Amino acid sequence: MSRPVVGAGRTAAVHTAAARIAAIGALLVTAHFAAAPTPTAAAPTRPNRAAQFPTPRAMTVEVLATHPHDRTAYTQGLVWEDGTLWESTGLNGQSTLRRVEPATGAVLQQRDIGAAHFAEGLARVGDRLIQLTWRTGKAFIWDKRSFELLGEIAYGGEGWGLCHNGTDLIMSDGSDTLFVRDATTFAIKDRVPVQIAGEPLANLNELECVGDTVYANVWRETFIVRIDPATGDVTERIDGAVLDSAIRAKYGFHDPYDCLNGIAHVPEDDRFLVTGKHWPELYEVRFRAIEGEPTGTASPSGTSSATSLPTVTATATKTPPRRWVIHLPWSARSRR
Repeated sequence: MSRPVVGAGRTAAVHTAAARIAAIGALLVTAHFAAAPTPTAAAPTRPNRAAQFPTPRAMTVEVLATHPHDRTAYTQGLVWEDGTLWESTGLNGQSTLRRVEPATGAVLQQRDIGAAHFAEGLARVGDRLIQLTWRTGKAFIWDKRSFELLGEIAYGGEGWGLCHNGTDLIMSDGSDTLFVRDATTFAIKDRVPVQIAGEPLANLNELECVGDTVYANVWRETFIVRIDPATGDVTERIDGAVLDSAIRAKYGFHDPYDCLNGIAHVPEDDRFLVTGKHWPELYEVRFRAIEGEPTGTASPSGTSSATSLPTVTATATKTPPRRWVIHLPWSARSRR
């Protein structure tokens, strides 16, 4: 048999002790680094959201002329073509399609809409006029000359504003989104969320397509916005408060629903026609940069000596101001 090695047990013991010492040392080193202060990590860099969106250019209205306008017209849409002005008026039982003489306000032609419908925005596509309704989900197609009903289009949701950019229809529904629709089928081709300095802009109402831009009234606001439909950015904010305050003071009405609404571009003179719901006046205006603001090249331009509101030529028939509860939910509101 083999003889046991005398130092084997001692060697094993030494190895065991060394392993224990190494383990203790590792624990001490770990504890040291754990106790040491950890350098503070830099906070993640968050993008400046506002910096991603353009600041709208501040604009105002320059009034070139003032014309009479039918005060019974609850204006929802205006369309101009070669000297002809069409108008869509709303309210159940009072909705109409009209051809109006701008200089006098005279209604030259009118088609009444059924009492079940609250007429809304209006757009011209070739020889047709397309007129939205608010909540009945129906658009009427009219012959622009005879006002003969050519057809109807069904759609979901609410109808507010409508314009034609030469290719597609652009529609609003009171939200912060513009809907690009096929001009023939009315099918939705695209949705464009609209924002002003990065914040959603809701209540987009009457629309006017001018080139590759869209002008929009904002319900119950005294300003108009110019929108780039490629991005949804508001590039101009046009202050119309001077019109709103002057007409309210002159004619003594204070109903918040009788607000600035109705835009028609007159390309022959590079100006706009604007009015409001139940407003007795129709204004010819240009949009001007406020002093100190860059004028850019996208807005209508021209010269005029007009610096204040012209004398009104309309004879107003005053009526008692209406009172409407404005905090009701949409389902309970009788008009807008």
